[in-house]
Amino acid sequence: MEQRTTEKDSAYNHLEQMPLREILESINEEDQTVPLAVEKAIPQIEKLAAATAEKMRNGGRLFYIGAGTSGRLGVVDASECPPTFGVPFDWVVGLIAGGDTAIRKAVEFAEDDAEQAWKDLQEYQINANDVLVGIAASGSTPYVVGGLQKANAAGITTGCIVCNSGSKVASEATFPVEIVTGPEFLTGSTRMKAGTAQKLALNMLTTSVMILLGRVKGNKMVDMQLTNHKLVDRAVRMVVAETGLDAAKASELLNQHGSVRNAVAHASFTDKK
Repeated sequence: MEQRTTEKDSAYNHLEQMPLREILESINEEDQTVPLAVEKAIPQIEKLAAATAEKMRNGGRLFYIGAGTSGRLGVVDASECPPTFGVPFDWVVGLIAGGDTAIRKAVEFAEDDAEQAWKDLQEYQINANDVLVGIAASGSTPYVVGGLQKANAAGITTGCIVCNSGSKVASEATFPVEIVTGPEFLTGSTRMKAGTAQKLALNMLTTSVMILLGRVKGNKMVDMQLTNHKLVDRAVRMVVAETGLDAAKASELLNQHGSVRNAVAHASFTDKK
């Protein structure tokens, strides 16, 4: 039986007897180990990101599959790519065991169905142009294992983000990312350190891929969707900084062309103040 450090006993005990400050400081102390664990996995993340960018550059998509916290993190990362980078909603797709209902409410035993992930993926016509990343803190989730196995058989590039070494999920992934976060403060509660590590890795994966795909200019989100006043104000400042136009003209260009990138591209020297 594989050794799962995520299931080992916490280094702390009698949590119910701890003063509140000690609880918070202890959680924080454990959390500080997470970025160091992620750092060790950077070479693996690099390989997965490079493979993903290559596929997406040629028209492929990125899919996530996971259950529970892992599945929710994949859904969140996928959902944030269109507003952040202005990409189509189906460029990055997050699927969770139990369907969208499971985002808010746990669906009993959904993660134990090894066939369901592939059925879910068929609704998107996943194919060999795409990349499938399984997210599983334990590295043993049947929903994820089964999905990766079927994807491999179909010639689809596979990766994973797990928080144990030598897991079944990692063995099925062409580009495994293993971030060994160790025992949780609350024994077995992988929504804590493991979840934080997965979120960091997902941030690194999609942000680096989108940069490689040209969805960032300088250090700015020039293709972000202007979906609220805060983002519109940010976009106006970006156009002003890039072109030297006044705010009113920058705002006009944004209204006409829909993004910072397009507004800057359509700004002429005669527009400048």
